[in-house]
Amino acid sequence: MRKKLVIHQTDTIRRKVYSHLREQILRGEYKPLERLFETKVSEEIGASRTPVREALHNLELEGLIECMPKVGYVVKPISDQEVVEICEIRGLVEVLAAQWASEKACEKLVEELKKNIAVSEAKVGQGTARAFIELDAQFHEIIARLSGSTRLFELAQSLRHHMLRYRIQSIYSTDNVFRAIEGHKNILAAIEKGNRDEIGLAIRTHLEQSKKDILRYAFKEEDQAEKNSKRQSNS
Repeated sequence: MRKKLVIHQTDTIRRKVYSHLREQILRGEYKPLERLFETKVSEEIGASRTPVREALHNLELEGLIECMPKVGYVVKPISDQEVVEICEIRGLVEVLAAQWASEKACEKLVEELKKNIAVSEAKVGQGTARAFIELDAQFHEIIARLSGSTRLFELAQSLRHHMLRYRIQSIYSTDNVFRAIEGHKNILAAIEKGNRDEIGLAIRTHLEQSKKDILRYAFKEEDQAEKNSKRQSNS
């Protein structure tokens, strides 16, 4: 049962509905190739059909869902090429963010990253690997925020959000989480050394591992979703 969307009178309903559905898709609550019926979505989140209709249209323009003949809206399938592209672009953006952050606020950067890694290890040690999803986001957001560039922060956040859609399933694996934490430690070590080349290498290596984990695990679910979709179409 998907949770209801709570909308206060002071909020812009259209914006809230759009943001909510977008987040649900990016976090994998709506699966690849899952059909999105306007009436059903309205009932699920507790909103009227008009803002839901507009949100679905905007999500189509953004490329997260697509309208298929005789089917309607479906969550856009995951593309391995898109994963590769996002990882490559993230590498460029996050290397620059880390280099700027280490130059502008190195002491604070190291302090916050150390705390993040310590909490991540504690959570995983308690057997709560799923808690790492938010902690992983915070690790990269710390770096982007301390870069001192609003534009760079927004770009890094947007890319991370899109990658979350692909990474959400692979990151549930404890082995993958341990590898990600190790990658975070290597990034921190490079920042502490203050070596720009080592910072770049650590971040690119970390993102390369993330890409491999996504391609290894996330697309298993994609294949299953496609099979289920075909069964529904034939029934």
